[in-house]
Amino acid sequence: MSHQLTIKLQPGTQAPEFTLRDAAGKAVSLSDYRGKNVIMYFYPAAATPGCTTEACDFRDSLASLQGSGYEVLGISPDAPEKLAAFTGDFGLTFPLLSDEDHSVALAYGAWGEKLVNGEIVEGLVRSTVVVDPQGNVELAQYQVKADGHVAALRETLGV
Repeated sequence: MSHQLTIKLQPGTQAPEFTLRDAAGKAVSLSDYRGKNVIMYFYPAAATPGCTTEACDFRDSLASLQGSGYEVLGISPDAPEKLAAFTGDFGLTFPLLSDEDHSVALAYGAWGEKLVNGEIVEGLVRSTVVVDPQGNVELAQYQVKADGHVAALRETLGV
């Protein structure tokens, strides 16, 4: 393991800028969302049980989130082709972004050691970061559970 130091983001700090490819291979940058609230959720792998539950919960809550002024971006280490299949298979209606080298996950504190099947491994830590219209971190949650996370997040945000 590389044991790269991951620093968790704190509310009030500037969110790291990034540009990633979406499921269609189009470049998407955080700056594209300036002036909007953005919920970025980091998930380990498309089409796995927990990640599918979380993605479908965001899909099912998208209208109320957008109605309250929030955009949603899903970020994982998956290649754009895998994201395209995941989007199509589950009718996902928000952008999924490919962070294949996990540089954005590292910058956002969403990469590090985690417990998987009783073993400590290095990988993507399920996390959610909410960025305000000025590009500042409003909320940062790490090691969230897939099941029930979106409902809890909506409650925290008052949506």
